Amino acid sequence: MTYEYDDAAIHSFLENQRQLFPEEVAENAIEAEAFLEDCMAVIAESAEEVLEYFEEQGIDTEGADPESILEASEVFDLGDGRYLIVEG
Repeated sequence: MTYEYDDAAIHSFLENQRQLFPEEVAENAIEAEAFLEDCMAVIAESAEEVLEYFEEQGIDTEGADPESILEASEVFDLGDGRYLIVEG
């Protein structure tokens, strides 16, 4: 997992931030990147890493459907097999 945000992560968050927040928290790429840095969002390289992240955070994922975890509001699909995880 990484804490470096490329254009795909920044733009995905910027376009889809309302899936997690009731109001926009960033209006442009610079604000989006700063917000991701402030909340220490992570990029998981695979669905398995998303599960590992939630387990490390103490969230019980045993028996959970992997698809439902990937559809959690804090998980942003970057479209290339990676996922941005933003804790609100």
